[in-house]
Parts: sequence; structure tokens; C-alpha cells
Amino acid sequence: MPGIFDEGLERNAANYAPLTPVSFVERSGEIFGDLTAVIHGARRYDWAATRDRSARLAAALRALGVGRGTAVSVMLSNTPEMLEAHYAIPALGAVINAHNTRLDGRLLAWQMNHCEASVLITDREFSPVMTESLRILREEHGRELIVIDVCDSEYTGPGDRLGAHEYESLLAAHAPLATLEGPADEWDAIAVSYTSGTTGDPKGVVTHHRGAYLNAVCNAVTWTMPNFAVYLWTLPMFHCSGWCFPWTVAMLGGTHVCLRRVEAAAILAAFRDHKADHYCGAPIVHTMLINAPPELREGIGHRVRAMVAAAAPSAAMIEGMAKIGIDVTHVYGLTEVYGPASVCVKRPGWEDEPLSEQVRLNGRQGVRYVLEDGMTVLDPDTMAATPADGATMGEIMFRGNITMKGYLKNPTATAKAFEGGWFHTGDLAVMEPDRYMKIRDRSKDIIISGGENISSLEVEDALYRHPAVAVCAVVAKPDAKWGEAPLAFVELKPGASASADELVAHCRGILAGYKVPRDVRFETIPRTATGKIQKYQLRALAKSASAIA
Repeated sequence: MPGIFDEGLERNAANYAPLTPVSFVERSGEIFGDLTAVIHGARRYDWAATRDRSARLAAALRALGVGRGTAVSVMLSNTPEMLEAHYAIPALGAVINAHNTRLDGRLLAWQMNHCEASVLITDREFSPVMTESLRILREEHGRELIVIDVCDSEYTGPGDRLGAHEYESLLAAHAPLATLEGPADEWDAIAVSYTSGTTGDPKGVVTHHRGAYLNAVCNAVTWTMPNFAVYLWTLPMFHCSGWCFPWTVAMLGGTHVCLRRVEAAAILAAFRDHKADHYCGAPIVHTMLINAPPELREGIGHRVRAMVAAAAPSAAMIEGMAKIGIDVTHVYGLTEVYGPASVCVKRPGWEDEPLSEQVRLNGRQGVRYVLEDGMTVLDPDTMAATPADGATMGEIMFRGNITMKGYLKNPTATAKAFEGGWFHTGDLAVMEPDRYMKIRDRSKDIIISGGENISSLEVEDALYRHPAVAVCAVVAKPDAKWGEAPLAFVELKPGASASADELVAHCRGILAGYKVPRDVRFETIPRTATGKIQKYQLRALAKSASAIA
């Protein structure tokens, strides 16, 4: 029954608006219109121009039939057009389907067919793979897409136009929408992002405007990002909508510095020339900067802040980053929680601890983002909370507004992911006494040797303590006696040397005997476009090698 605090006190246009990150673009266009919004090579756009270009793109897409619930696929590098897509598409209530630029044509076709995309915005650089993808869509699925070609001024390589529309001409032909409004319902989908599909067809993670808005705010709060921050795009924007940072930077009236290629020289030049002060990436990006020639860092005198995810920062990374003046914050998350949804908050006094203790403290996955309702470690079978003893293993689970709607057209997987009222991550962890969480492993990456569980992450951490190791990954190798045994894949730092026996002896000085790798292989480790190691490929190599042996 309505009470006195309900009667005559209804929602209306004056006191209620659905949460959408599109509102940040409108605000910065209005208030910070004269400030630089985007730097891309020779191109510069202020916030008024960025808002105008986004509103023109929205108008053009609307004229092409895009509306609420329409999926628009984008195959773009980190360019102004990718940012504008993140502003224009949601303004129509449409859904962004951003493609991993390293995927093959068949998988791209599968994704576009699955989400029923009607429009594709694609960069000329990717015309070979998109030609194949569009052919498969047409011949095998009977689907024709409207194609908009982006001819980026900073790309000078080969590539054909594939569609009837060229991006800049299309914008010029349409007056901007009066307002970038967003949806009437904040629960509406804003993006569909596909998981890797390593164990079958990929799953389409559907996220909503409310979660994107809240995580964009959380990024700034978590990182204490100031107004007018200068953010460098080393993280691919196709990855979880760039962890919601396209909207975070818009909220702050900041500057996007775009990069088509993630290279140490280009990154360090952006720090020096544009005073970029924030960036995100997997460990490989940060390691690249540590190992860059010192002369590339000359002229950089300001503080730079970095977010690292996909793996905990090693001792070498923390020490190396500190030496070159970069402050690292460790975050954790998944596509299903909009990218990072927890952070290892640095407490007062941590910086005074010895390096080994700093590594231990900062290597944890930490605590939930302030606007995520819940993050904990539970027994996945009983759903009981594990004790905060740093030893009892359970599964990390999330719940709250920064959690996906579910998996597109996959009610079975959605129901399984949300069993017990929590999102199940599949990551095994312990809760430490200070309520910070520490991942022990992915459930599928635990190595069971002679009945004992071995954390591949623990073995990797030991290997990273060797000064010659640049990148490593540990997986289970079938073993006739023990069932499984640890196998290490290693890449050495440029100019460094180490033998397999040396690394095994190094690990033996740190780990219990049964955890020491039985085999070490020196070879290139496969990674995703975001730098995440593809362990499923290494597990396949380990099994096939054992079968041959």
C-alpha cells in the first residue's frame, strides 16, 4: 500500500532520469566545449566538436534504420571513430558490438549473425578479414549488412573500401541530433561483448546503461582521477567497452590520446608530447615500458598512473615501474562485470614496506569497486562464505549493478552463471584476514598432482622472481605417475639467458618440491589482443606433446 511518502510524489522529468553514460558527453560538450577531447596524430577535436561529430553519427545511423535494440558492429582500432561510436550508438538505444581486431573472418561472422547486427563500421586496415566475414554472412546466413568505411588519416597502409558509405562523408551529410539522449530505461542493453569461446561457441555478454554509467564513475573514484585527465589508449576499446573509460574521460572533461599501435616508443612519446598521465593495460604493456631504451623516456617529468589487470604485478614490475616514475594500481574483473570491478586499494603505509611485502600486498585482487554491491569468496557447492583465513579456497563471486544482464540467447548459461543470486567468476581465491581477496587460480587451471592441488599462479610468481624471465605461463602436463605435473612456458628478457635447469633450481629454492615445474620450454607464448595469455592453447600443446612423447 502506498504511504505518505509515496502519495503524490511520483517520478517525473524534473526529478528522475535513467542513468546513461551518454549524459557525460552532453555535459562536457556543453561546459568544456573549448577543451581538447581527442588527440589522434595530426587530428584534434575539442569537446564541442566531439559531441557534434557523435551527434552527426547518431543522426546518420538513425537515417539508416538504427534504433532501440539494433546491434551495430564496429571493427576499429583506438581511433576517434571508435570513441564516437561509443557515444552515438547508445544515444539511439542501440547496442555496440565491438570486435576483437585479431579474430578471423568466420568467428566475426558468427558473432555478427548471433547478435543480428544490421550495420558495420569498419576501418580500411581490416578490409581483408571483413571481406571474408561479410561473404560468410551473405552466403551462409543470408544476411547483408550496411557497411560504413573509416578511412583514418593516420593509416597509410593497404585496404579497400567495402561499403556504400564513407564515414566522414556520412557525417557531413547529416545535421547533428539536438540531444544525445540515451534510453528511456537504464536497464536497456548498451553493448554485447563476446567471450573467447575457448570451450565452444563464444558467449555474448550483454551489459546495460546503468552498469556502464556506474562503472564509469567507479573508474574515476577508484583511481582518484582528476578533472581534465589525459588518458592514453593502450587498452583496446573493443575490450569490455574499454573498461568504460570512453565514458569516464567524457565525465571528467578529459583528453583521449588515441594510438593505433601499442608500441613503447609511441607510448612514451605520448607521455612526453601530450602529457598523458593515465593509461591501462595487461602486464605485457607495462613490461614493454620498463624494458624500453632509457633514451625513449627522456623529457618525461610528470607523474604517470597505470592500471594493470589480467595478472598480478610481479616484483620486477612494481620495482621497474617505480624506477621510471609510474604508479601502478592493480584491478581485477571480467567482461561480465564491465571490465575491472575490484581494486587492490593501497592502504597508508604500504609504500614503506619492503619490496617483497609490497609485491604480496599489491598482488591481491583486493576489494569490490565502491558501487558494486557485493564481491566475496564462496564455496560454489554450498554457497557458504569461506573464512577469512588466507587458506580456505572458494570461488570469487559478484553481485550488484555492475554485473551483466546475462548471455545473449543463452538462458542456460545465464542461469548457471547466476546460481544462488551471485555471478560465478570461475576464479578460485582465498579471503585474507584484512578482507582482501587473492586469486589462487582459475578452476580449470588448477594442477592436480598426486592428489595435491598446485596453483599455476604460485608457480608463475616464483618464475617471475628470476631476473631473466620476461613472461611465463604454467599449465598442467599429463604425467604417468602423478596424473598431472607443472609445465612452464617461458619467454626471456632481451639479452638475458637462463637454462631450463637453472629455472627449475630457482623454483626449487622457493616452492615445495611437488610444485616445481618438471619441464621448462622456451617459446613464444600466445596472447590475446589485450595481452592476456591464452592458456587453453598451452594446455593443448602440453597434452599433444605428452601424447607424442
